[in-house]
Amino acid sequence: MKTTKLYLALVLAGTLLISCNKTKSCSEENNPITAAVEKRKIWTKEQAKTWYAKQPWLIGANYNPSTAINQLEMWQEETFDPKRIDEELGWAEQIGMNTMRVYLHDLLHKDDAEGLYKRMNRFLEIASKHHIKIVFVLFDSCWDPFPKSGKQREPKPHVHNSGWVQSPGQKVLQDSTQYPRLEKYIKETIAEFKDDNRILAWDVWNEPDNMTGPSYEAVEIKNKAELILPLLEKAFQWARSTNPSQPLTSGVWVGDWSDETKMQPMHKLQLEQSDIISFHNYNKPQDFEKVIKQLQRYGKPMICTEYMARPNGSTFEGFLPIAKKYNVGMINWGFVDGKSQTKYSWDSWTKKYDSEPELWFHEIFHTDGTPYKKAETDLIKKLTTEANKKN
Repeated sequence: MKTTKLYLALVLAGTLLISCNKTKSCSEENNPITAAVEKRKIWTKEQAKTWYAKQPWLIGANYNPSTAINQLEMWQEETFDPKRIDEELGWAEQIGMNTMRVYLHDLLHKDDAEGLYKRMNRFLEIASKHHIKIVFVLFDSCWDPFPKSGKQREPKPHVHNSGWVQSPGQKVLQDSTQYPRLEKYIKETIAEFKDDNRILAWDVWNEPDNMTGPSYEAVEIKNKAELILPLLEKAFQWARSTNPSQPLTSGVWVGDWSDETKMQPMHKLQLEQSDIISFHNYNKPQDFEKVIKQLQRYGKPMICTEYMARPNGSTFEGFLPIAKKYNVGMINWGFVDGKSQTKYSWDSWTKKYDSEPELWFHEIFHTDGTPYKKAETDLIKKLTTEANKKN
């Protein structure tokens, strides 16, 4: 009897499918085969606010272990360093941090997807032990446009982020036959972790229209942003098609967002496609507050996913009280001084440094775990404790 019922059900489904194909009048919603699969839509304001209300005041850093020069060295099997990661995330926990933003790379998936997921899971286990949730970044347009797997180069002395690499690289970006591989990377990676509550969010593309400034502008292609714009939209679609429980976002990073009609197409796309709003700000506190007010019109929770460049006036003491006032999540650039060398300024690409700068650009801790400025770590701990104290 069960076999007969199953046979009849399959016949009925097949008949309906053939009918739909012939007439092209059946929508996916009316098709019993596809009706069970709900398409993930961009979160409404209410959905985003409901999600955000369940979170603590989010505060953390963009994290790369001090032993890795870039995202490839962080994740590749030969250089993945769980012992060091455990130690460093312990320092984060001690000062009240509960979030880390961490970069992946498409080549990691191409070379060893199974190994990547194994190491991501190990990383998430360590982070969870320290009560830290992760924002994973899928693509990135910053720094070296020619990434290569395998052993990574040694840092250039006294140069900020001398080994960081873009994802996808320039050659892949110009070769649309490789886009199916990028689609596979996004879909499979998010699908693997789409219901993992150790992951806070997915950052689809970091600074997609960044032309790298003086570091690599001589080798950047002029139509980079034109190539990325449609690919970014596809990346959001690919990510959303896996129905992740976590929000998707891509942070706007430079420009005037006060008037939507005058905004760049890239920025409009980023904000419209994001479930929650994210942005970067390395300017003074007044500008930071102005940007928050501009982006409030979207009516969704906000996370500043990059800030803190001391010589620019972007500091913990200047930004965190404002963020707490507006309930904006905060993720600064830099955590532990190491191979990325981001204690040096962006201008280290054009200005020669012979020794450590007196005023660090980024980073919170020395390599041995002592704070660069104890007043900063005390402030972070004080504000997070106040914001997240249990009733």
